[in-house]
Amino acid sequence: MTSATVVGFGLAGAEAAYQLAKRGVFVTLVDMKPDKMSPAHHSAGMAELVCSNSLRSDRLTNAVGLLKEEMRRLQSLIIEAADKSRVPAGGALAVDRDAFSKYVTDTLSGMDNVKIESREVTEIPDGAVIIATGPLTSDALFEKISALPGLGLLHFYDAAAPIVTRESLNMDRVFTQSRYDRGDDYLNCPMTRDEYFAFASALQEAETAPVHGFEENMVFEGCMPVESMAKRGIMALAYGPLKPMGIVDPKTGKKPFANVQLRQDNEAGTLCNIVGFQTRLTFPEQRRVFGMIPGLENAVFSRYGVMHRNTFLQSPGFLDRNYGALFRRDLFFAGQMTGVEGYVESAASGLVAGITLSKRLSGEADPVFPRATELGALGSYVAAQNRDFQPMNASFGLMDASFDRIKDRQKRYQALAERSLSAIDELNLRF
Repeated sequence: MTSATVVGFGLAGAEAAYQLAKRGVFVTLVDMKPDKMSPAHHSAGMAELVCSNSLRSDRLTNAVGLLKEEMRRLQSLIIEAADKSRVPAGGALAVDRDAFSKYVTDTLSGMDNVKIESREVTEIPDGAVIIATGPLTSDALFEKISALPGLGLLHFYDAAAPIVTRESLNMDRVFTQSRYDRGDDYLNCPMTRDEYFAFASALQEAETAPVHGFEENMVFEGCMPVESMAKRGIMALAYGPLKPMGIVDPKTGKKPFANVQLRQDNEAGTLCNIVGFQTRLTFPEQRRVFGMIPGLENAVFSRYGVMHRNTFLQSPGFLDRNYGALFRRDLFFAGQMTGVEGYVESAASGLVAGITLSKRLSGEADPVFPRATELGALGSYVAAQNRDFQPMNASFGLMDASFDRIKDRQKRYQALAERSLSAIDELNLRF
């Protein structure tokens, strides 16, 4: 039996290990947890969700929704775990964090050809290996990675939103409703004009926790701290995470001036995260300023928002489109450290790396994921020469654009999705 080592059991590493093991490879899956934890992690389980419990849209006319369906068709462990642990979230796929992690952990722990080791890896292992240690890779290992030929390192700052208990909310001010009458999976805190301006002004002046080396221009737009967004202009939040489009306050029958949404964070429905409220405010300031939101006056915080530095590879010229190192055929990288951004995208890179390494170990040709698929488009972005390489989410804009003649956007996206899924099925990569 061929063998491989996977370093890191976050979403990318867990997916890579599963794909290898299901294809007959003996996998040693190594992580420094629980003996040593990164600043962003709190639990000992695999596939821990740090920033949010949402894997974003589940619609095929949304790029990340299409990416998830591509992964489902290739028997992704991460998407299977998400489907098994999902909680109500309108058109999004959100999960109970603990149930999601437990499903992944139990599945990999129960596989005969997966050996799990808890230790810190400080050297790049010999033999076939996938490194998926994430953007908070330990200093010792990152020193070894940074010495690899043809590699540069980049970094940006990432943040997580706070979580509050549902029972502490003032339900006299809060109502349940999803945008555009797509169910009632979200909690809404409507704001009047005066309430919004008071809140936004307080947020602009609130005290932030120091982050070593922090620079505003090194914040990834997809995880922009809410206070950084507020400082761009007093109305920035009203056109961003507090945009009230598709919401009607049942007490007034009108659209509120601004609206804060909370999403269920666990299966029991006892915890909620404040959507779009990634922050680096100090903990007392989070209590004070977020307590100005109608309905959160006495909110109990189960977890405060935090911010940390993420580091990723200068992948163009270093990795191929299947996340393999150009200078060494048995070395792969996966996850956010490659320059993909998002839970689903990270797992997708692990899926592609795992499948490709299994093929190489068996002497077969690399699978070719075409740019007509989101899996292929992301890999092509990571490998393509890009002067200003930055973390990237799944996007229809990355795909082969041969349907540009279709002017209706939704119909164009539907055509792209149908072509993509047909191409995935034709690859015949199910184990």
